Amino acid sequence: MTNRSPLRLLLACAFFPLGCHSADMQTKTPAAGAAPRALVGGVERLDPALDALVAPDARPEVLAQGYKWSEGPVWTGGAVLFSDVPNNVIWRWHETDGVREFLRPSGYTGSVPRGGEPGSNGLATDGAGRLYMCQHGDRRIARLAPDGKSFETVADRYEGKRFNSPNDLVVRPNGDVYFSDPIYGLVGHEKDPAREIPWSGVYRARASGGVDLLDKTLTYPNGLAFSPDGKTLYVAVSDPARAIWMAYDVDGGGGVSNGRVFFDATSFVKAGKKGLPDGMKIDISGNLFATGPGGVFVFSPAGKHLGTIVTGEPTANCAFGDDGGTLYMTANDKLTRIRLKTRGLVGK
Repeated sequence: MTNRSPLRLLLACAFFPLGCHSADMQTKTPAAGAAPRALVGGVERLDPALDALVAPDARPEVLAQGYKWSEGPVWTGGAVLFSDVPNNVIWRWHETDGVREFLRPSGYTGSVPRGGEPGSNGLATDGAGRLYMCQHGDRRIARLAPDGKSFETVADRYEGKRFNSPNDLVVRPNGDVYFSDPIYGLVGHEKDPAREIPWSGVYRARASGGVDLLDKTLTYPNGLAFSPDGKTLYVAVSDPARAIWMAYDVDGGGGVSNGRVFFDATSFVKAGKKGLPDGMKIDISGNLFATGPGGVFVFSPAGKHLGTIVTGEPTANCAFGDDGGTLYMTANDKLTRIRLKTRGLVGK
């Protein structure tokens, strides 16, 4: 934790709501002969509509732990891949095989040792199953090459200037990649002498080539997601002074307009809830599962906060897996999951 920024320290302070403390976590046996797994947190229900999405008695299950900062889960090949950002590693979790190292280095391929958060962050796959990653250390969007160990650069510059440290991404069906570019991966953050772009932007890397700047006004843009019809883009802003999710209209050419606040969670931060708006995914009905202060917020498409999945930890990101009815969540030093009653698209 010594290499994390004050913002990351805010994200990384563990908490245990709902009367559940680390010393008295319940356990659950996943299968005959398997070791029991811990259950943490629970579900905070604010609206009866949540019951159609998450069972009231459901609880997150701890699958693996011991990471410095787990991030960017994606379901692919029957398993979950997720980043440990400070350790520059992507791990693979499988129900039968458990956790194995998948890729090292994952985000910084340089030969000069460095601190900070050098590894990969957000992960995604395209329609062909190829793995894309936000590489903090190499300051680019990269795609894993067919050899499974080298990288192909998708985008590393805007108008000739290197990105800060791409953080999260979405690969659209046409191959366009939408991504955020805050400063978390720069060792000196806003004051890093290697910084070339003076803002933290939201961009689109076109499959045909070229990069478009979509918004440069957000302080700490983070997770992104599209509505099922592709007509709305959501962007999380990890700013403790203004912890919000934005929504944008998406036109036929993939551009965005009419940016507005979808939900403001600043009051939750001020109330002492740990974590900030970060990664998110959307189910087939347009409900948002968005990590934020206190766990994973569940929003209706209209922006109503239906409830929160509480993990007991600051929660960085989430992804649908299995048949689309399981939500995998990276929570501080853990990989967790919870079974849902809704479905989402896997690999997104």
